[in-house]
Amino acid sequence: MRVALGQFNAVVGDLAGNAEKMRQIYAQAVKADVDLLVFPELAICGYPPEDLLYKRHFLRDCKLTLEKLAADCPEITVVAGFVERDEPYSYNSAAVLQGGAISKIYRKGLLPNYGVFDERRYFQPGSEPLLINAGGLNVAITICADIWEDKWLANFLRDAGQIQMIVNISASPFHTGKIKAREQVVNACAKELNCALAYCNLVGGQDELVFDGRSIFADSTGRIVAKAKAFDEDLIIADVVPTTNGTVQIKPAQPAARQPSDPVDEIYQALLLGTRDYASKNGFKKLLLGLSGGIDSSVTAAIAVAALGAENVIGISMPSEFNSPETIGDAEKLAKNLGIEFHTIPIGPVLNQFHQSLLTIEGWNDDGIAYENLQARIRGCILMSLSNRFGSLVLTTGNKSETAVGYSTLYGDTAGGFGVIKDVPKTTVYELARHINKIGGRQIIPEDVITRPPSAELRPDQKDSDSLPEYDLLDRILKGYVEEDKSIAELVGQGLPEDVVIRVVRMVDRNEYKRRLSPPGIKITPKAFGKDRRLPITNRYVDCKGAR
Repeated sequence: MRVALGQFNAVVGDLAGNAEKMRQIYAQAVKADVDLLVFPELAICGYPPEDLLYKRHFLRDCKLTLEKLAADCPEITVVAGFVERDEPYSYNSAAVLQGGAISKIYRKGLLPNYGVFDERRYFQPGSEPLLINAGGLNVAITICADIWEDKWLANFLRDAGQIQMIVNISASPFHTGKIKAREQVVNACAKELNCALAYCNLVGGQDELVFDGRSIFADSTGRIVAKAKAFDEDLIIADVVPTTNGTVQIKPAQPAARQPSDPVDEIYQALLLGTRDYASKNGFKKLLLGLSGGIDSSVTAAIAVAALGAENVIGISMPSEFNSPETIGDAEKLAKNLGIEFHTIPIGPVLNQFHQSLLTIEGWNDDGIAYENLQARIRGCILMSLSNRFGSLVLTTGNKSETAVGYSTLYGDTAGGFGVIKDVPKTTVYELARHINKIGGRQIIPEDVITRPPSAELRPDQKDSDSLPEYDLLDRILKGYVEEDKSIAELVGQGLPEDVVIRVVRMVDRNEYKRRLSPPGIKITPKAFGKDRRLPITNRYVDCKGAR
């Protein structure tokens, strides 16, 4: 039997557009003599549709779109994800399309409800397995999380009959290390059920999530035989061949797809896709950002150019008296290296006018954080005014380390529409800068930008290390506290300095309100701020260790 996995970039809510892409992929599959074509989870409506699922007319239109797709694709068996409404419940379902109609439906059995997943908010779990015969093979249909618990799945399919292949349609979002976890799941599942496995994953950016594709074929020994492209649409085809000894072999029908070269390249590709899709799917043709001559804005600008092209990126330098000639020069040098439109708007005159006006209030002065933050807010106002006038998307340039501890200014450097590196730790930002220069084959980001001690440049001789621990230490603490939910005692037990840990934990806890008021950004770590990590703003809980 010849099987094809059609991973494509679905747009949430674009029912007609998604269906048209599926028709185009179907036409390719028919030409390739495919017997079974598989599309990702919720392919019809995109993933995650969130509270669109409460709209009855949305659910009706999903069903109508699926029926029309079935009528247009009668020649081969197709499996496609959709939202099924069976009053009074909704289901995350897979439709089997045969002969121009919906012939069978499978309902997802395991509904994830952690991290970015809210499936129990919207769906009821299914309770019946589904086996189909395609090309002479017995195929079990599953959806995403169903295969992540292989013992549960083996029990679920226990009385279903002989299974030669499992098809799994998925919308599994990316984070660093996720592909290894998926491959382990596929391997374990194929071994447990002694059958081949065809895993079709979604690809594309959806708000803060990125789906990386990398659909998989595995044989009955669990060996990964073929893998689709990463961060790109692909149609991967393989022949599934049962043997006389009961095993099932997989023979890929095309050369292996190129994969990311290393973890930093993987993150880079995820950021490109997330930036490109957020802009294009929301109708933005131009990207706008402030260029300070620092590492964060430089990396963000380089990613923006790689995502949308130099002709669609605008950099704005907004120096004050506290910006050094070196950083001002590096901002201009970066813009030239990238080939982007570049403007300089000094904020000194505006800052002075604000300052003079505020002096009418007793107690105002130019010595302290409020005056420093005023500079950032002026810059944010300039960028948002240009966005308002020209319709460009403002990219914020704060990284995860700064976001975590609140080292940012509300309505200042947090002002914007999308945070490209919002979930990227500062230490990884430096790795990305080196990677960008490496793949560019030249020094796109000036070396001084990479080696200079980071500074917000809001007061004379300011350095980030005046307010924060060194980033190597800070990122180690944040990984443990934010991503792994470790206590202060556990972090100190790892050899981290107790006074610094307590200080950082307090900073993280006190700045939840800032994170709520910041724009969305691309998730690349196992636990990102936002949907992944939801804590109350009003919160008096203090780790007992930190109260001493």
